[in-house]
Amino acid sequence: MLDIVTASAALVFLMPLFVLLLGVLLVLQGRPIFIRHNRVGRGGALFPCLKFRSMVTNSDEVLREHLAANSAARQEWEETHKLKNDPRITPLGQFLRKSSIDELPQLLNVIRGDMSLVGPRPIVRDEMVRYGAHIEDYLKVRPGLTGLWQVSGRSDVSYQHRVSLDVRYVREWSLWSDIVIILKTIPAVLRPSGSY
Repeated sequence: MLDIVTASAALVFLMPLFVLLLGVLLVLQGRPIFIRHNRVGRGGALFPCLKFRSMVTNSDEVLREHLAANSAARQEWEETHKLKNDPRITPLGQFLRKSSIDELPQLLNVIRGDMSLVGPRPIVRDEMVRYGAHIEDYLKVRPGLTGLWQVSGRSDVSYQHRVSLDVRYVREWSLWSDIVIILKTIPAVLRPSGSY
């Protein structure tokens, strides 16, 4: 109930920003404006995680070619499932990602019950193996719009540390810890480090 009420209020408050972004994205990048990427939710169910599009439309092809031609990037992708210098990201997309604005449509995922305001960040199926035996902890809760990883360095920490943060969150959960994470999210989002 807290998730739904808070996400609904945030969506109403941010509606002018949404409308502005829709116009800017349509003019500068064209369609599609949103992407729906399958992520692993509670109990292992897949759900369409919503985002404002921040990548080129042929992103899969661009990634394949980039990793094939760049061994350092391939190693980085294998270790973190992210790239600091990702050739798929558009100029506007860089701003959306740095500011985490690209993730605002996930408020709709929270209202739908796919996600929670706080929890482990949603992962794709290929990332499940990285959790090893700890995948059971991840699957116990809904993925979050923000979480302990978000306020603890984000992409600047290793994937192994990310897993340990997710496990710690699940095993030590409390309403107070969720409130603290939400309050820490604002300065974490305003800092440029760790977001790409």
